[in-house]
This record gives sequence, C-alpha cells and structure tokens, in this order.
Amino acid sequence: MDPQTRTELEAAAFRRLLRHLREHPEVQNIDLMILADFCRNCLAKWYSAAAAERGLELGYAEAQEIVYGMPYAEWKSRHQAEATPEQLRAFEARRQAQEQQQQ
Repeated sequence: MDPQTRTELEAAAFRRLLRHLREHPEVQNIDLMILADFCRNCLAKWYSAAAAERGLELGYAEAQEIVYGMPYAEWKSRHQAEATPEQLRAFEARRQAQEQQQQ
C-alpha cells in the first residue's frame, strides 16, 4: 500500500471513530479510560499535538470541538454524568495496576 492511500484510510477510520463516539454520548469518558486507557479528551490532545508537530496552531479547546462535534462545555452539560462510585473505583484500580506494571 502506498503512503498516500494509507494516510487516506487512516484518516477515514479516524473520522469514523469520531462519528461513532458522537453517536454514542452515553459512553462516558471515564468508561473509555477504564476500558481502553484513552477518551475523547485524549483524542483532542493527540489531535492538537499532531497539529503542533506540523507547525500549526490548534489549541486544545479547538481540538475538543473537532472531537466532540461541539464545544466541550456544551457536550459536558448535555451528556456527561457524574462518575459513579463503581466507575471511580475501577478507574483507580486501573491506574494502580498501570503504576505497578511500570515499576
């Protein structure tokens, strides 16, 4: 596969991932962090960093709007629920397990 085609396929897959996440706002960021060790905010940080690596200015808030499909504050007020005690425990357990693996 040539590099241009690969880039196009990766971009298409990324756009599909964003669309999927926008179609499923019930999936909370903390759940993504627990299960996959990344969330929508991570994607926004990576997007912003990729722009910076290419000498482009794209702030974190702008990247969040690209990822969320709306300003983050709006998404948060519409869709983000308070983390449950179970979610917080699972998140902390994952964090501790990662720390142990790094030692």
